[in-house]
Amino acid sequence: ITASAFDNYNTNEMVLAEKLIEKTPNHSVTMFHKGFYSLGLLHKWQDSGSERHWLIPLKKNTQYDIVQSLGRNDKLVQLHSNPRARKLWPDLPKSITARLVTRKIKGKDYQVLTSMTDSLRYPSKDIVGLYEHRWEIELGYREQKQYMLGNRLTLRSRLPELVKQELWGILLTYNLIRYQMVELCFNLKGNYLPYQLSFNGTLAHVSALLIGLPYSTPGAIPWQLKGFHNMAESLILEGRRERTFPRKVKPRPQRYAKNKNAVHS
Repeated sequence: ITASAFDNYNTNEMVLAEKLIEKTPNHSVTMFHKGFYSLGLLHKWQDSGSERHWLIPLKKNTQYDIVQSLGRNDKLVQLHSNPRARKLWPDLPKSITARLVTRKIKGKDYQVLTSMTDSLRYPSKDIVGLYEHRWEIELGYREQKQYMLGNRLTLRSRLPELVKQELWGILLTYNLIRYQMVELCFNLKGNYLPYQLSFNGTLAHVSALLIGLPYSTPGAIPWQLKGFHNMAESLILEGRRERTFPRKVKPRPQRYAKNKNAVHS
């Protein structure tokens, strides 16, 4: 987590996203949910620094003009802004150029828009493969809510300032655990990435280590940390299984039971 923004429950998420623009590092790619599609936001995100790129799924009914074909499933497109958006974002031009990449997965087309328009520097295969990792963001939310907070519905704090303090504490703790997972990867033989290790297992070992630190001498702490890093192999996750059955939407429960023996004339 490089930055965070939160406010009252009635504050729009687009407003919070705008607060993160100045905190976004240069030479980075930000993956957005399609609900954050706003040409003003995306344009300012890209123009507020050097090589600040964005990646977002194509929203349904989005209007665009094809400028150039870079491949069978790779196009340069022009997106047009409306007067209302230009009023909200004074620096927004009437149109911006983006890249539309399409990939077919199990017979269904998935399309993403991105500011990475250089096809030689950013191959389309890498762009689509990069967006597949967006699900790791959702897993990060689960790790904080389920593993770190124990599925509690509310925070302990009751005052607004203390709630913010507690949220910052959760985010900092999450980053510290993730940092240790990076360190663990350096102790493994093979090309492992942090998301391939168990977050819950790492959290449990770090918690146990912290509980024992008050009873350890200062000279023993480096050895305890080294012993924790040496057990990195036990935290490697198994490969994810493919879905056995296709995803289905369960029917909504009805208020009244159906009479299966009803006779209609």
